[in-house]
Amino acid sequence: MGNERTRRPPPAWATRLKNEREARFWSQKEMAKQLYDAAPPELQAQLPTRSSLIRQIRDWEAGRWKPSSVYRRLYAIAFNLEEKSLFSDPLKPPRKSPDEVLKTILPASNPLAPLATRTGRRVGASTIEDLAAQVHGLRLADDVLGGEDLIGPAFRELDAAVRIYRESTHTEDTGRKLLAVIGEFAQIAGWVASDAGQHEQAAQTYGLGISAAQEAGDSVLKSNLVGSLAYQLANTGDTSHAVSLAEAAVRAAGTHGPGRARALAWDRLAWAHASENDAQSAMRALGEAGEALASDRGQPGPDYLYWVSAGELQVMEARVYTELRRPLRAVPLLTDVLSRYDTTHTREFALYLSWLAVALADANEPEEAATQARRMLQLSADVASDRTHERALVVLNRLEPYTTVPEVRELLDDFPLGA
Repeated sequence: MGNERTRRPPPAWATRLKNEREARFWSQKEMAKQLYDAAPPELQAQLPTRSSLIRQIRDWEAGRWKPSSVYRRLYAIAFNLEEKSLFSDPLKPPRKSPDEVLKTILPASNPLAPLATRTGRRVGASTIEDLAAQVHGLRLADDVLGGEDLIGPAFRELDAAVRIYRESTHTEDTGRKLLAVIGEFAQIAGWVASDAGQHEQAAQTYGLGISAAQEAGDSVLKSNLVGSLAYQLANTGDTSHAVSLAEAAVRAAGTHGPGRARALAWDRLAWAHASENDAQSAMRALGEAGEALASDRGQPGPDYLYWVSAGELQVMEARVYTELRRPLRAVPLLTDVLSRYDTTHTREFALYLSWLAVALADANEPEEAATQARRMLQLSADVASDRTHERALVVLNRLEPYTTVPEVRELLDDFPLGA
């Protein structure tokens, strides 16, 4: 063993080439095409065959040798990045793969394994219909109630669905449908737990749902669950893992799945990139989300995607612009959405107001920012949501530099940060 050469990790530029390619979901074959397309006509005639270029890409990504200046320029054009930043050091540590991230979250044992002796009754289509109605009822309740109010009922319903699957007898087809319903219960229960500030419980619940979706063979549901977990990680500061999982959600949604499913996955990837301050990737993902939704054309899809709409994509676009400190783009979008938003959805309305307040502060409009912040704080006062509480703190902290502005000073007096 002592005589074996230690395998060195690839150099930073090689890892970056691979990471940038995979972030765009390009195969090495597609990468070769992109390099070829980036070359001017006179250079294209001098490039090697595609198969030879693919072999070179493989060698470059392994770090066996560095691309020549010609190919470095073509890479920069293909990725729309500065050549210097693409081939310079240092490099962020490579992201963990989605499988590596999920390994720490998915349950070690199978909580969905049927009991050896099943004591429950035989179940069929009517049970599936009842459970589907219950999970949709939870989703509708989440539109108007905070996570702290819903966490108890949500987990009781999820536990009951798991018990039915494990204890009852059923056909293989009914079993798959039960697993899909469990995945849907896990998604809304995880979302509710996250809204209540129970992030570890939420992650474990998403893990259960991902297991159920995988067992059911439902890639669209898996995409929603993985994307939900990615969204939570982005919001709690684990941006690198969030990007890995959001990319996995895009892959799971596929290229031919329901347009709303694909739009949602791309939207969550946009948010993960924005949380990592990667503006270029965030903008690209937003564009993909818009194209996916535009291709929907009333295509039938799962009930749990009922809320995905052009308005929701507009909100995410505005949030991304706010996160990237581009208030002149964010403010008009948020103002437009809020002018026609359903105010009975108090939590979401308050959250969107919080983004508007931050964007206005970034635009150096502290008076209007204070007005919108006051609306947000008054609306969210009775909402049992950890998310609105955290956003309230963000808004108040963002307004701190403007204490000489009377409207801001009055707001901070009425809603002190330590309260």
